[in-house]
Amino acid sequence: MTQTPDDFPITIFHNPVCGTSRTVLAMIEVAGYAPTVVEYLKAGWTRPQLEGLLTAMAAGPRDVLRQNAPQVETLDLLNPATSDETILAAMVEHPILVNRPIVVTPKGTRLARPAERVLGLLDRQPPTG
Repeated sequence: MTQTPDDFPITIFHNPVCGTSRTVLAMIEVAGYAPTVVEYLKAGWTRPQLEGLLTAMAAGPRDVLRQNAPQVETLDLLNPATSDETILAAMVEHPILVNRPIVVTPKGTRLARPAERVLGLLDRQPPTG
């Protein structure tokens, strides 16, 4: 039985090119959920949206920075002197800088890397075997 988003709303900020993101989405769907899928590379980010996700995760911009994105070196984002404000502005301008997938459920918000981290956000688990 698939739960509708109203029963247990799940949002996944998803990049379909990313294997981990595809795995997390599949785990959510196999557990019987119909999540809201936000392809953030197409939709982009707003500053309030990112700030809200970071607050919900008790995280800072560096915690979700995709460190191997080409813009990281170009913009000097790994430099300890680079401010969180600068990193956040870069993430809004270059959505690829945000690591993925980020999953939001009534049980919390987290970066689901590795994929198994999503399991703690679900009220029922995908079948095993």
